[in-house]
Amino acid sequence: MLAIDVMTPSVICAQPEMTVQEAAKRLVENGISGMPVVDANGALVGIISESDLLHRVETGTESKRSRWIELFSSTRDLASTFVKEHGRTVADVMTASVISVDGQTPIADIAELMEKCGIKRVPVLRAGKLAGIVTRANLIRALASASPPVQHSAASDREIAEAIVAALHDKRWALSKENVIVKDGVAHLWGVIQSEEEERALCIAALEVQGVKEARAHLSYPTIMPLM
Repeated sequence: MLAIDVMTPSVICAQPEMTVQEAAKRLVENGISGMPVVDANGALVGIISESDLLHRVETGTESKRSRWIELFSSTRDLASTFVKEHGRTVADVMTASVISVDGQTPIADIAELMEKCGIKRVPVLRAGKLAGIVTRANLIRALASASPPVQHSAASDREIAEAIVAALHDKRWALSKENVIVKDGVAHLWGVIQSEEEERALCIAALEVQGVKEARAHLSYPTIMPLM
């Protein structure tokens, strides 16, 4: 699936000249935690979110720094924080460096961007202008709408076992070929593991292989020999 398949095309936006209070009101009234900032030509110039409004002088939530911390902070950082906490317009407090994608970006890439950059929304651009937005909620809706893979397989138990081994070949927690046995479509997993997470991962990986009806774990932990 691509960004264009899951994005919200009608986007609630802010304008750079809007006051901080107006932006906060728009977030609250629409039940959203952030929105793109666009100029009069519809070009994306930033994004404003709850985190940009978290520390504000009006609510007494501005940062309280000790003298020692201020002493070792750069004047640039101190001035930037002051603008964030005292600025009056969206342009003063918004995040200007925005990560964006186009409509043909795979949602797998978008999910990776969100996780890597710690962001909750990614604007979608078309010819430099805002065309939509993909949020974490959009990705969850895509998951909710997806149908689980249908298992159709005429493969033999031996072929299914080989497919399980092949699916695990690049995993550090993989099992060796002799430890994967399939009988009537039921995968029996044997071997030594280091954690419960490995057991769950092995079972899930096996169930993803076509033809596997069930995964049964017969796994054990390493034997610890007592010190003499």
